[in-house]
Amino acid sequence: MLNEPVCNALYTADYVLTQNAGRDVIRKGAVAVAGDRICCVGHTDMLEILYPEARRVDLGCAVILPGLINSHTHVSMSLLRGYSDDKALMDWLQQDIFPREAKLTPELVELGALFSFAEMLRTGTTAFFDMYMLSESVVRAADRIGMRGLIGESVTQYFPSLAADSFERYCDVVRGLADRLRGHKRLRAAVLPHAPYTTTPQMLRDCHALARELDLPFGMHLAETQTEVQGCREAHGLSPVAYCRSLGLLQPNSTFFHTVYADEDDIQLLAEGRCAVVHNPASNMKLASGHAPVEAMRRAGIPVALGTDGPASNNAQNLFRDMYVAALIHKGHALSPTECPAQFALDMATRNGAAALHDPYIGSLEPGMRADFIALDLTGPNMQPVHNILSNTVYAATGMENKLTVVDGQELYRDGRFLTCDYEALCSELRERVQAWMKH
Repeated sequence: MLNEPVCNALYTADYVLTQNAGRDVIRKGAVAVAGDRICCVGHTDMLEILYPEARRVDLGCAVILPGLINSHTHVSMSLLRGYSDDKALMDWLQQDIFPREAKLTPELVELGALFSFAEMLRTGTTAFFDMYMLSESVVRAADRIGMRGLIGESVTQYFPSLAADSFERYCDVVRGLADRLRGHKRLRAAVLPHAPYTTTPQMLRDCHALARELDLPFGMHLAETQTEVQGCREAHGLSPVAYCRSLGLLQPNSTFFHTVYADEDDIQLLAEGRCAVVHNPASNMKLASGHAPVEAMRRAGIPVALGTDGPASNNAQNLFRDMYVAALIHKGHALSPTECPAQFALDMATRNGAAALHDPYIGSLEPGMRADFIALDLTGPNMQPVHNILSNTVYAATGMENKLTVVDGQELYRDGRFLTCDYEALCSELRERVQAWMKH
């Protein structure tokens, strides 16, 4: 046929976890890639017949699966990994994090983002949703290393910020970012006010209006702690979720991060608004914020995705760790071994991540989808035997089994080598610049 895509690479492995609607698992499977898209997924012997001229990449005793989607990050905070631990959220933020962040530069933000992206590529993450400051620097880092991402400049009511001296100037920054990324193959902009307790009602209305004006996703931290909930009820007479509803923020373009404290009424409001929620289990436990009601959200039809949060509150950008943690903590919290099963944990890191990023072309391996995928080596002792490849992927894998990361059809990491950055030079620069930053 004249419009038949030309397959330029055929990746084969012992298993393919498609994460399609049927969650099909293919034994002795293959993924055929045509440029930046997947053109076919199926059994190796059949695809070898269909595409005899394609470059063959035999991954052997491995499982190919969709690239993981980290749906809530502050990637540049890799600069602060281990800087402040074992503190309550507000003490952690106000005493340590905010003062140090006030001394950031565009160069430092870009460097921190690059380092997080290297960790993501190494451990199988191909896409991210980032909220931070000096977002142009995060864009440069993602563009340079080849990641897929949704990136936004965070804003609070406290000005001047690192990027703007007023809310009007912040809106100009967002418009400029949206213009720059319009038509970009891998990167998109978002509107990201920080949280209800750091903004005003009018600011939140204006932020959501800006998102509608520019046709951008909207995101925000929401209902993360009991203190936030109490403060919102005292200030507005509403829970944080109901407060957002009153401002018109519960819309299909909205993604809310954390949402640890949501009762049945809140969950119903989120479901009616067709919003996405991002669960951050490791960060929420480390900061003792609580356990989000993810199973209740799932039953209500809310797409619940998975995020690491920042490297300063999680200490890793490895989504395999968070899949494992999520699956276990909800079983323990509910005293039910059927809570948060392995399939749901993987869905949160793939299909539901696509919903949180508002991108219908990632999150599964199917014809027409973006060629974003990874491959885990199954030869290690923790990955054998394979009674159930889904179980091994969620409960046994550490992320360090990843041997291949492909984004948009391009290999970015392969067998211990970073193909789009000089990792040794990056480490040296990080040590040198962070040391100088900490002296000021």
